[in-house]
Amino acid sequence: MSFPAVLHAEWIKIRSLRSLVGSLISVFLATAGLTILVCATLGRPEPDSADFVEPILFSYYGLNFGQMAALTFGAIAMASEYKNGGIRVSLGAVPNRGLFYAAKLVVIAGLVFVVGLVTSLTSFLSGQALMDKGFGIGIGDPGALRAVVGCAFYLALLSLLAAGLAALLRSVTGTMSVLVPMFLILSFVLGDVSQGGSAADFLPDRAGQQILLLHPEGPLGAWSGMAVLMAWSALAVGAGWWALRRRDA
Repeated sequence: MSFPAVLHAEWIKIRSLRSLVGSLISVFLATAGLTILVCATLGRPEPDSADFVEPILFSYYGLNFGQMAALTFGAIAMASEYKNGGIRVSLGAVPNRGLFYAAKLVVIAGLVFVVGLVTSLTSFLSGQALMDKGFGIGIGDPGALRAVVGCAFYLALLSLLAAGLAALLRSVTGTMSVLVPMFLILSFVLGDVSQGGSAADFLPDRAGQQILLLHPEGPLGAWSGMAVLMAWSALAVGAGWWALRRRDA
């Protein structure tokens, strides 16, 4: 089979699973919905708060919830292949494991990027519009467009991180048992994304979210932080490829 044909097959698989469609919708609802709710309720943040000097980050209040939906999507999309021996059917149709793996990753990341871009733009425009007059910024202001596009890349890279780990562990439960503590416990315990200056800045979420800051602090900047997240995702994808290539279906 050609690569476009395999891509189409993977798209059909994902479209047919309600849990995956629900995860994509959750990315939008959790990120944009919570952002609109919070910004409409709070308006301008307090002058002495970190959000006051980072108006872009304030528009992504719901991202910490939306990113869990992106991780869940990546984990389910990959691990579902190993449910009830489905991987045998997939590899029977596409014996070239590299072609199969690459196509699945492209579809996973591509779908999350598209949904993430719509989510990011909605969050940014609504969040800034709901801030008190004089405190919001426009899409053409420095750092704004970078954050909108960067947020979509951030979510797509997280989905690849989860997909790679799921290919290694062959389990949604196992994958999320690793990722949930990393994203919901470890990162929050070690501090807020806007307060840089420690080794925790190299965690995937902390590093990737530097793209949302006008003035990143700590050892990582906007693009170097994204590079660190790419390294995490590449490591997980590489581990997943090793498992798929070496293990029996």
